[in-house]
Amino acid sequence: MTTAPERTADLYPTRGTEEVATPRQDPVVWSEPGAPGPFAAEDLAAFERDGFATVEQLITPDEVAVYRAELDRLVTDPAIRDDERSIVEPRSQEIRSVFEVHKISRIFADLVSDPRVVGRARQILGSDVYVHQSRINVKPGFGASGFYWHSDFETWHAEDGMPRMRAVSVSIALTENYDTNGGLMIMPGSHRTFLGCAGETPKDNYKKSLQMQEAGTPSDRALTDFADRHGIRLFTGAAGSATWFDCNCMHGSGDNITPYPRSNVFIVFNSVENTAVEPFAAPIRRPDYIGARDFTPVR
Repeated sequence: MTTAPERTADLYPTRGTEEVATPRQDPVVWSEPGAPGPFAAEDLAAFERDGFATVEQLITPDEVAVYRAELDRLVTDPAIRDDERSIVEPRSQEIRSVFEVHKISRIFADLVSDPRVVGRARQILGSDVYVHQSRINVKPGFGASGFYWHSDFETWHAEDGMPRMRAVSVSIALTENYDTNGGLMIMPGSHRTFLGCAGETPKDNYKKSLQMQEAGTPSDRALTDFADRHGIRLFTGAAGSATWFDCNCMHGSGDNITPYPRSNVFIVFNSVENTAVEPFAAPIRRPDYIGARDFTPVR
């Protein structure tokens, strides 16, 4: 366990009186050209350009079955439901997410350290990495709510104290991602502009934002401008596919009103050279299970 270092200069101001766009001050791919890893050079070039890269089959169908069974076990365990790391749907009261899943489950811990997973994170970020956040997401059919447009980095910077854009997320599908069941949407190229949102961060904002985000939400005007400039990409794919995306991508997902569930495991890797400090725009930092203060490298 490591304590947070002193706060550094704020390169990405947010949560002020006005919405402010700031050009990205950091690289997208931090490793040197030709650095070894699972991604081919063309994959890294696409990630640099668009802010994301997809892998059609990151894990095999047999592995999907193992992770699905573990997800089902966790979301039906009464002890997990009563754990503060579980977030429930406001309407149905069913589990929506379970955080810090790599510490709750040995099976998901092994996935985090799998070379196919952590190797790609190291390749993008150019260093050893630690897990800033992990969770399983459950989006059952018939009414599971979506998540409004946002940049993860805006929240991680404002509320967790992540200094620089040197983090990457992977969403690994554990069910089929159709174009109708509330899949991930990203604005390609949006990672090159930081949108500092207007409005102060309420104390204990995470208690509400994990169900429905309000603080850190871009304006309709800004989202329209981003969509006009960048377009919107909807991700579909079989169970076992994965989407890697930069921490500053503008992204969101719609409600799932189909009969078909959409579940995934979501892992955020941050560089060990970019460890969290005190929040840049929040009165207190979020709990460790949402924004880690354990900076131990993944091995």
